[in-house]
Amino acid sequence: MYAIIECGGKQYKVAKDDLVRVEKLDAEVGAKVELKALLVADDKGNVKAGDAAKNAKVLAEVSAQDKYPKVLVFHYKSKKQIRKRQGHRQPYTELKIVSIEG
Repeated sequence: MYAIIECGGKQYKVAKDDLVRVEKLDAEVGAKVELKALLVADDKGNVKAGDAAKNAKVLAEVSAQDKYPKVLVFHYKSKKQIRKRQGHRQPYTELKIVSIEG
């Protein structure tokens, strides 16, 4: 069984016991989160989408709040002695999918 969920303006395909990194959520580690399911499919080939998947729920547990590795951004203009180095670490929330209902 799998589901397509929406979180942080993005869509993810998840199954039970998957670990998914999504945009940072305001939840503590160990907290349960209910996610919006856009599509739910079971092992027999039955697919529910749109209005049929309104009652579907995906329960997840927050397993970590962390940041991705640093990405360096380097701007320069040749022959002008202009150099600018900047780093960025995007925060994320790691979710463990507990159950898919629907």
